[in-house]
Parts: sequence; C-alpha cells; structure tokens
Amino acid sequence: MRDLQIYNTLSRKKELFTPLHAPHVGMYVCGPTVYGDPHLGHARSAVTFDILFRLLQQLGYSVRYVRNITDVGHLQHDADEGEDKIAARARLEQLEPMEIAQKYTARYHEMMAELNVLRPSIEPSASGHIIEQIALVEKILAAGYAYESDGNVYFDIERYSRDHHYGILSGRVVEEMQANTRTLDGQESKRNPLDFALWKKATPQHIMRWPSPWGEGFPGWHLECSAMGMKYLGTEFDIHGGGMDLIFPHHECEIAQCVAAKGSPAVRYWMHNNMVTRNGQKMGKSLGNFITLQELFSGDHASLDQAYDPMTVRFFILQAHYRSTLDFSNEALLAANKGLERLLEAWNDLGKLTAGATSTFSVQEMEEKCWSALCDDLNTPIAISVLFEAAHQVGRMQRGEASLTASDLSQLQALFQTLLGDVMGLRQSTKSASHSAALEVAMQLLLTCRADAKARKDYATSDRIRDALKEAGVEVQDHKDGATWRLS
Repeated sequence: MRDLQIYNTLSRKKELFTPLHAPHVGMYVCGPTVYGDPHLGHARSAVTFDILFRLLQQLGYSVRYVRNITDVGHLQHDADEGEDKIAARARLEQLEPMEIAQKYTARYHEMMAELNVLRPSIEPSASGHIIEQIALVEKILAAGYAYESDGNVYFDIERYSRDHHYGILSGRVVEEMQANTRTLDGQESKRNPLDFALWKKATPQHIMRWPSPWGEGFPGWHLECSAMGMKYLGTEFDIHGGGMDLIFPHHECEIAQCVAAKGSPAVRYWMHNNMVTRNGQKMGKSLGNFITLQELFSGDHASLDQAYDPMTVRFFILQAHYRSTLDFSNEALLAANKGLERLLEAWNDLGKLTAGATSTFSVQEMEEKCWSALCDDLNTPIAISVLFEAAHQVGRMQRGEASLTASDLSQLQALFQTLLGDVMGLRQSTKSASHSAALEVAMQLLLTCRADAKARKDYATSDRIRDALKEAGVEVQDHKDGATWRLS
C-alpha cells in the first residue's frame, strides 16, 4: 500500500495519513445547504473529496464516506439570528420548506451525477437526526459548557476556553475576537456575543420546529455535523472535509462541541479546499457573482461564450491544486476543454497502436510520477502534467517516432484507465462518445478510399482527400502498413 501525505488544517502541515482502524477509513464531508441551484463552488468541494474517496479506494482502503444534507438550522448570514435559509426560499417560492429541500437535493444529485461525482456511502439530513442533535445538546449542558436562555441553548465560549482551546483550527484568539465583536440586535439572550446556538427557540412564524426539553425549536447549524459524524463514524474518526470558508466558525464550533460532549476531539485530520474566485473575488451567492452548474452546462450565462461539458468543468477544477484558489474565466474553461480533448484523444488512440520490439520511453517512470503526485496531498495538476507527457508520447508513436513493447503498451493503457478514469473520474460524455464513434467510421471510410486511390496510382485523388482533411483539422499520417489520423 502506498503512503498518502495529506495536509491537516489542524496542524497546518502535511502529515502521513494513518487511518484510525486500518485499512478502514471514516470520512465526513460537509454537503450543501439545499436552498438553491448548485454552483461552481459546490462542484469544487464535491470533486475534491470525490478524488480523495476514489484515491483511498485505489490505495486499498475500505472507506465509509458520509456527506450530509443541510435542510434545517442554517440561518441567513450564518449567524444565530435571522431566517432559516430553507424557510426563506420556501417563502419566496411559496412552497413548504421540505419541498424546497427535496427539490434542491434532487437538483444537487443531478448535477453531481453529470460531474461523475460518486454518491457517498451515507447521505444523512439534518432534519432526519433531530433526536441525535438533542442528545448531544444534553451532553454539552451536563458537562457545564452550555446554558439555556428563554428556550434557546447556547454554547458557553468563555467557560469552554478556561479548559480548552477555542480557535485551535482557525488560529484565532478568544480575547481578540471578544475585543472585535459587538452585541447585535436580537442577541440579548446570550451571555457573550461569541456564544453560538446549539438549539434555537422557534418564533411563532417559524415553520420548521420540533419538541425538545427546552420547548419547540430547531437545532443550530453547527450541531448537525457533530451529531451525524459521530453517529455513523464513531466518537473518533479519520477525516473531516469541506470548503475553507467553513473553518470558522462552523468547523471550529464542531471541535468545541465534540470536546465539550466527550472530553476529546472527534476528528483526526481536517482537510479544506480553497474557494472559487471570479476576477480575484470570492464567487458566492451572497455576492451575486456565482454561476450555477446548469448555466455552465447549457452556456446560458452572459459571461460564457459556449456551453461546457460537465467533464470539462471537472477537468478545470482538477487543473488547480485543491488548496489553491481557482479563478473562473471563460478563457480558462476553453483551455481546459482543449486540454481534456487532447488527453481523451490520446487515451482513445492507445487502442489503435501496434506494439514494437522495444520501448523508447519509460511507462513505469510515468506511473510512479503520477502516483507520487496524487499521494502528495492530492496534487492533481502534477499528475495531469505527467499524463500530458504520456499523450505527447502517444502522438510520437503514431508518427513512428517512438515505440512500446506489448507489455509496456498495456501498462500505459492501464495507467490512463486507472488515473484518468478511475481516480480523476474523467470520461467521454455520451454525446462525445457517439460523435467519436461516428467520426471513426467516417474516417476509416475516407482512408480506405484514399488507399484505393493510391493503389490505382491516382495520386491526385489521394492528395485531394489528404489536403481536404488537413483543411478540416484532421492530420493523416502514412505508415508502411497503412495510415492513421488525428485531430490537429
């Protein structure tokens, strides 16, 4: 089994990944709040942890992957006051909140399937685990790290900080946060502005509510992941992931909740993908500069020159390291589309090549470079660059400038299948595959006609076919045993 180094946000360095119960891995990733169409930011997080899920499986681990659905408790502006995001959307669309949750959960699943993102092992919802969240609040209260106030239950940051380190994940200091925090309207029931809600009292107009020991209400947003993570992965599990915008306060609060409830952290490795930007500014719904996945796939957006295949969007995401920012532009998508076509073409062309007597380049070296990159904190850009070098060698083989033995050719085919297909999750779309098949039939017919013309010594017709194809962007290459073709 290969060693895997991952960047642990908690330690702020790469660490050799060692699962808690080898070879089994428990992995929890924060999923979407389902109140709108999924956008590019959702895609980046989903694709990042899909790669990790796939890679761990390829390395021989048995993975239980839990990704939650937030359908209650996430208030506007991520504060403890204001309207629930699901309820706000329900009011806007004049639907029941659970209709909104169902509608956008289905939309999320549809878009993830287009991106070839694997479904998690378990996909729990916050509304389906109210009992577990209430039980966790009771444990935190019993430990003395929370207090009830007028039907609300708040986590006591000052009390917790006397015994533990609040800010351990984000690097923030409680005293500095207190100095820079002011009391907001509607937060008078808190002892400290930094305290966060574990349970919120439902106002008369609040639709989503459940009975609890503190009256009718609903759970705070930070509570759900802690409760569901420990329910399905145990009181200590291996990996917790999400976008870096969740480091504070969401994941910081999760750590505090778990330590308060059971005396020790639940998560061993924290991983966070960076944000998607547009003209250097974070892309997001709150800023109004986001692009939905449906708009990307249809091209129905003012900033897009064309529609983009979901695999192009996935490849665009993989071209940047997951911890780097990913800047969106139409030009970057066009470049990703061209690059992906090149790799898929080389993968397809491998099946047409004939083995040689010797190998003029090392497939084993390429394979080692790819695996080393992926096992070095999921460095997909480096792995992709190695596959581009492999694609270059495929072109040289087609021109008779390079060769591989039968075993090396088979190894290169397996490398493309495993790395490009199984781990990176890239594939030809159904439309592209059908077009490729039709193009292959048409090209073989043209090459047969050209070969017949050459056999009759009708070189004018032979050259006319070759020149017409070249003008159309198809390069014909003559070999001693026939001719092959490739898109220029």
